[in-house]
This record gives sequence, structure tokens and C-alpha cells, in this order.
Amino acid sequence: MRGLLPAFGTAMGAAACVFVVDGRWEGPAIALVGGIAAALLARGWDETVPSAALPAPAAPPLDEVLDAVGDAVLLVDRGRVVLANRAARDVLGAHVVGEDARVAIRHPAAAAALAQPDGRPVDLVGIGARDRHWAMRVAGTSGGLVVIDLHDRTEHAAAERMRVDFVANASHELRTPLASILGYIETLDDEAGEEPALRRRFLTIMMAEARRMQRLVEDLISLSRIEADKFRLPDQSVDLGTLMAEVCAELRGSGSPRAMDVTCVTAGAVPPIAGDRAQLSQLFHNLIGNAMKYGRAETPVVARIERVAAGISIVVTDQGDGIASEHLPRLTERFYRVDPGRSRSLGGTGLGLAIVKHIVERHRGRLDIASRPGIGTTVTVTLPHPATPNAGSGAGSGAGAVIKE
Repeated sequence: MRGLLPAFGTAMGAAACVFVVDGRWEGPAIALVGGIAAALLARGWDETVPSAALPAPAAPPLDEVLDAVGDAVLLVDRGRVVLANRAARDVLGAHVVGEDARVAIRHPAAAAALAQPDGRPVDLVGIGARDRHWAMRVAGTSGGLVVIDLHDRTEHAAAERMRVDFVANASHELRTPLASILGYIETLDDEAGEEPALRRRFLTIMMAEARRMQRLVEDLISLSRIEADKFRLPDQSVDLGTLMAEVCAELRGSGSPRAMDVTCVTAGAVPPIAGDRAQLSQLFHNLIGNAMKYGRAETPVVARIERVAAGISIVVTDQGDGIASEHLPRLTERFYRVDPGRSRSLGGTGLGLAIVKHIVERHRGRLDIASRPGIGTTVTVTLPHPATPNAGSGAGSGAGAVIKE
């Protein structure tokens, strides 16, 4: 405080001088405030401990630093591994320390990169596991050490493979009906167009194929929109009982021969949930529609909503041929079909359950599929309780097909 008194006195004196010269208070006030601020800043700087006086933090050991790195990192001296971080030991084993680097990473491309380290990435497959993908960089240091960095690209490779498969499958699904339509148009353009019965039959087939392409395009657009909203929580208030009743009424009025086999039940009082009404309507359409397609004729299709401990449960059951257990984990993959011929003949696009899975994930719910060959299939969707909208946040990765015998 003693150090501030002279500074405040100087500020007051400067303000008084300004008042005497100028005769107004605005100038002295500015001089006084500025002087006090300067005094406070000066005191702050004066009482700050010089940075040179602060003790330098102790550098942690190199192995601790490398263990904190997510990539697998190895240090090589004269061809032998002298240090491997935790990630590298998990992948290659603790025994790699002391080994020849070419033995530690058994891959022809790795050996070539070690022979001429230039820092460029090299793709490796099969290190640690058969289907694991890595980007390896090898770079030398001024001290003669060689640094090997292995970056795990397995998830990226899987996503790229899914993208390529998706484009190929979508192209195939569109090309098949398009080729059929073009073939019938060419036939009609020739002599077949002169026969009314034949022309009518061809036009009916062409219309069916065009409808099939339309359904596929609509499903692709729906899937794209749902994925775009994946991380945005829905916030509409949706009464699932009312929504299911509307969907069931639409299906009964569709003219399908299976329409009268559908029964929709709401058990007890089910509170509204926070959801996306359009997407949940599509979920009901897809689940009940699938049960109608794949259940045996004149057997019941039951859709039921009830309140359970985990939230709100939607259960759709059919009595059909059922699905073998080896197919269940893949049912929600895009374009995956247990019986491709039957699915196409029934108007399926191969995207119905993929759309359901993404809708469930967006609503932070869970999807379970149980089936027994010769008996039927039950699909259960559990959406989180309205009071705890994030209760199922961990189910996004787990929302898939769960096998239940």
C-alpha cells in the first residue's frame, strides 16, 4: 500500500493542474482515473514474481510421454527397438523391445519403409489382427534414432468399404428395374405395341418396376435425412398410441390381403415422448409392413405398445417362417436380405430395417430382433422414458440386432 500513495498523490496533482489550466472538471476527472489505473498496473507489475525466478517444471520421462500417445510408437536404434509405448506393446507385444524392428513388424512394406525412412505413410494390413489397417510413418532424427508411428485406420477403412458397398448395391438395385423398363419399351416400340393385351401386360410390369425404383429412391432419401439429423435430439411431443392407431388404420385401408390380420394394442396409459413424429410413423410402417410381408397368410400380426421399466416398448410380432440366427446380426445392414428373390418379389428395398435402426439410434433407444425358424419373428423397440430423454444415450452403438433363441 505504501508504494501506491505516491502514485495516487501524483495522479491527484495532475488532475488539479488540469483543472487550474482548463477550468472544467472533465479533463481533471480523466487525468485522475488514468493516473490511478496506471498506478494499479504499475503495482501489479512490481509485485509480480519475475518469470526467471519461477522453478522450471520437471520434464516427465520419455516413456511416460509416449505412453500418453494414442498411436503405437516405437523408437529404433541401429535397427533394434529400444522403446515401445503402451499402444505399441498392446498391438505387437511387450517382447518387441530389444528385437529387430523388421521382426517386430512383420510386413514386407514395413521392411521397405525401414530401409529408407522418409516420413511418407505406408498402408499396412494384418498387424495385430487380420482385418486391422494401419498407416505407418518412419522418420529419422538428428541423433540417429528412427521413430516409427503406427496409426490405426481400421474404422476409416471399414467406413470406406461400407461406402463403396453402398454405392455398388444402390447402383445394382436401380440398374435392374431400369434395364427391365428399357427392355419392355424397346419391345413395345416394335411389333408388340400392336397387340392390346400384350401391351397392357408390359405396361403393368413397367409400372411395377418404376414403382420399385421410386420406393428405393424414397428410402435412400429418408435414410440420408435421418443420418443428417442423427445428433440432433427430437423434441416434438408424440403420443405413440395415437400414432400407431393412425398407421394401422392406413394399412387396413391399403387394400392389402393381409390388412385384416393386423391388430394394434396400447396396454395401459402410455405418456407422450419427445420424438420426431414423421420418423416414428415411418418406423411403425416399416415394422408392421415387414410383419405383413413375411408372416404367413391369415396369421395375426400384433403391434403392441406398453410402458416398461426402461421406457416405452413397441413390440411387433408375426407368425412366419422365421429367420436363422446367423442372419440376425446383419438384418439392419443396408441392402442385406435373407432371401433376395422373395424380398424383391414382395416389394422390399432392403433398406427398411436400416432405416428403423437409424430412427431408433436418433431417439436414443434400443432395437432387439428375436426369431425362431418356423415360428415367427418379434421386433422390439424400447424408447427412453419421457422423464429421462438421455437414458438410452449409450444405446446408439448397441442399437442393433440382438439374437434371442
